[in-house]
Amino acid sequence: MRSTRKARTKFYALSAALGAGAVLIGALWSGFDPPPLIGTAAANPSWWKLEWSRTDFSRSSVDFSEIMSGGPPKDGIPPIDDPKFKPVSEVTDLGDDEPVIGLVINGDKRGYPLRILMWHEIVNDTVGGVPVTVTFCPLCNTAIVFDRRLDGRVLDFGTTGKLRYSDLVMYDRQTESWWQQFLGEAIVGELTGKRLKIIPSRIESVAKFRARAPDGKLLVPGRPGMRRYGDNPYRGYDSTSWPMLFKGEAPKGVAPLSRVVTVGEEAWSLDLVRKKKRITKGDLVITWEPGQNSALDSGRISQGRDVGNVLVQRQTKDGLVDVAYGVDFAFAFGAFHPGAVIHTE
Repeated sequence: MRSTRKARTKFYALSAALGAGAVLIGALWSGFDPPPLIGTAAANPSWWKLEWSRTDFSRSSVDFSEIMSGGPPKDGIPPIDDPKFKPVSEVTDLGDDEPVIGLVINGDKRGYPLRILMWHEIVNDTVGGVPVTVTFCPLCNTAIVFDRRLDGRVLDFGTTGKLRYSDLVMYDRQTESWWQQFLGEAIVGELTGKRLKIIPSRIESVAKFRARAPDGKLLVPGRPGMRRYGDNPYRGYDSTSWPMLFKGEAPKGVAPLSRVVTVGEEAWSLDLVRKKKRITKGDLVITWEPGQNSALDSGRISQGRDVGNVLVQRQTKDGLVDVAYGVDFAFAFGAFHPGAVIHTE
């Protein structure tokens, strides 16, 4: 009994510092119960208003029962608002196969390591003169870059501490509307129904980013000791049979936590892409090469199993150009695109 009480005390102390999924997985796998509101819908705007006094809960596009607490409060998973970078040639503590979100805009080349985004989930930045929000949801393995300009103003984003279909729910600080990360769509508040533009980026290894952008920069911790950068707090998550905090149906034909390459409302299983190494559909070209660690496998990201590098481009009269794509967990794609096709052969 005493050991259980100690474990709970430690859990409460860490909950504000760790990501929602990390806390919950650690709690459940360690054999003690999380606080009662974690993982419950708690879909009551009258309670939410205590923390979200500026959010217009009279406007929404989803059923509030689909939104649940992940544990941390508003910005309990702290976004990065003043990102620090070093030239890629000066960064030596990243393994060559570690994953980064590679972004190139107007000649400005920046890489955002998942070892950092794992603990912050959102980076508000300006790249090549374009205000962007770089996001990563570990529970869905979803990495998306958004243009944060909307209707003549620039938004910046934080974490609500809430999830829908296990996916990060963000908020903008200007109106405190809530946004679904997977879709880039506002689902609660003044901006409900608005969508952010998705900017093409690559989920690639450090080695690949370095090769295509030798003069590029990599995001580095602003406060190196703030988190256990390089550790994966979701150890073994992408080998589990069911996603954490997911209320929905399993996708057909693939395991819920298998990876799928997504382009809009169409997807291909990563197993298929890896087997074929190159898939074309019309002017769309999907390729796979080995040499990228899973960020959600081993306790150290640099030791994660090889899931490979996926690149999605379109053939144009001027050659191949990057398009927006994801390498997401199948359950998330199915939840947000019900009935959409996942190609497996």
